Amino acid sequence: MCGILGITPPGEREHFAEALARLRHRGPDGGGIFCDDAIMLGHRRLSILDISDTGRQPMAYAGGRYQIVYNGEVYNFPDLRADLEARGHVFCSSSDTEVVLAAYAEWGPDCLRRFNGMWSLAIWDTRERTLFLSRDRLGKKPLFYAWIGRQFVFASEMKAIMAFMENARPNRDVVLRAVQNAFCYEATDQCLIEGIRRFPAGHYGVLRDGGALSLTRYWNTLDHLVQVPERYEEQVEVFRELFLDACRIRMRSDVPIGTALSGGLDSSSTISSMAHVGRTVRGERVSNDWQHAFVASFKGSFLDESEHARKVVDNLGIQATFIEIDPAQGVGRMNDYFYHFEELYFTSPIPFMLTYGAVRDHGIKVTIDGHGADELFAGYPGAIIAAIDDAGWNRRRVREVTDTIKGMFPENQGQSVAPNLGLTHRLRRFYQSTKGIPRRFLSGRKTDIRLKRMGALNRTLYTQTHETILPTLLRNYDRYSMANSVEIRMPFLDHRILSFAFSLPWHAKVRDGYSKKIVRDAMAPFLPADIAYRRDKIGFNSPTVEWMRGPLRSFVLDTIHDPAFKASALVDAKRAAALVSRVLESPAATFDDGSRAWASLEPFLWERAMFSKRPGAASAGDGATG
Repeated sequence: MCGILGITPPGEREHFAEALARLRHRGPDGGGIFCDDAIMLGHRRLSILDISDTGRQPMAYAGGRYQIVYNGEVYNFPDLRADLEARGHVFCSSSDTEVVLAAYAEWGPDCLRRFNGMWSLAIWDTRERTLFLSRDRLGKKPLFYAWIGRQFVFASEMKAIMAFMENARPNRDVVLRAVQNAFCYEATDQCLIEGIRRFPAGHYGVLRDGGALSLTRYWNTLDHLVQVPERYEEQVEVFRELFLDACRIRMRSDVPIGTALSGGLDSSSTISSMAHVGRTVRGERVSNDWQHAFVASFKGSFLDESEHARKVVDNLGIQATFIEIDPAQGVGRMNDYFYHFEELYFTSPIPFMLTYGAVRDHGIKVTIDGHGADELFAGYPGAIIAAIDDAGWNRRRVREVTDTIKGMFPENQGQSVAPNLGLTHRLRRFYQSTKGIPRRFLSGRKTDIRLKRMGALNRTLYTQTHETILPTLLRNYDRYSMANSVEIRMPFLDHRILSFAFSLPWHAKVRDGYSKKIVRDAMAPFLPADIAYRRDKIGFNSPTVEWMRGPLRSFVLDTIHDPAFKASALVDAKRAAALVSRVLESPAATFDDGSRAWASLEPFLWERAMFSKRPGAASAGDGATG
């Protein structure tokens, strides 16, 4: 996991090095630069596989014909390497980077279909004078680009591109839409900075010397649906095998591995599967140093799940590090947090930054986390309610759906769905429409017959996975973790599981009054029963109302009274003051009220962080080459 930067045609090396230094948090273990007459490539390294000097980048291959800068991991690289060696390729390192290069040399863009992993990468062909760019299937790893005059610039984060822009400024239209719907822009090419574009997930691009960028889509989930067994019990077995294998290949590492554990189904399934792999698999580069669980604790808050997490680690016989989230520790670093985050969301970055900061403070560079299960297997009430359409006139199935939703909120037990204001209020929080997303970025929902044939639940999940919630959460966790030089791997988002999940019937996911039923039944042999079949839904978030009334009160009031806040073109100062006042003064203020109030402040906090003068490093790092 790393940070990458490139510019063609090249400019001044010193300026490039200063821009690359803005990515140092993504790669504190070293850096390098390649330069020829046509391009300059830069890399910041977080060493995880082949931590020796032979794994350094930019890396050359085929006698220097190819040069790569690469951010990510291709987990099936040992299998690919064996195939390539049989075809005559010779390797000088034990890294996956060299395998990626050799695969490109052998198969060209078709190599991407063979990769199981996450990546953003750039390969420069010195002979053909062609730049090849690619991003993984779901966009787990970020990649941005811009045309600045006659130069094409790309980078892992916008801040590195901004170093080349004489007059960088906010894209006000996108900022204002993001305040209304935080999930509306991540699946588009639109960014919060004017002139910068997001490279699309599941695509590759080719830039020929002096030409335009040509984009090609290499992955569409609908092209990779699979035949699933008819019997539910067999579906459970297939999923269990897929998930254990996804965990196995993600445990390949030359450094210790940890996990962010909440005590919910997804993170508990992940660490319990890691434990199973750790007991049964030897070799294959699978780390045997994985017993590091990190639990965020919100003492006294409704968000605290630490007791559930304790049951999981006790069941596994391992120790956990409990991180008491104290917002007072983060409020003084808010400007740095927004600078690293670069984006807008509706909750404070404090708990996430503190959690992954603690992970790194304990010497862990890699976590294997449970992200993605909610979007693939129906973990959000707003998606599950769509299954009522699938249930049709089957009263038993309808009852299963409504019982599932009510069971996720303990206060709703014994109550009907329709008149329950508390439940419908929380459903609105989870339901994310595509409002604000330009039509050209939506997944062909009007024309693709395969999407039309999906039931209502799977269509909703498809939207959440490809257009709204998941792209945003992938972005968020990349920034939270990489701000602290930590890589996150996500076995639920293995592309084999992605294809399997959208090939399942809806009632494999919502069944017997449970959400994510197939995950529960598959993981039950590895989990305490009250974790596997725990029905309430909390999630990793910020107790915004509590914090705004307490430790963040002064920060919030100082913000809305700041003359610069009132003058900002990105905020509605009067509306923000009213929203904050409701949270601070009204006993009836809800979680949604807190989210809206915080979101109304974020454009100003973001603008201040991104456009203030930042101290820069003098050089890009160790061992610049070229």
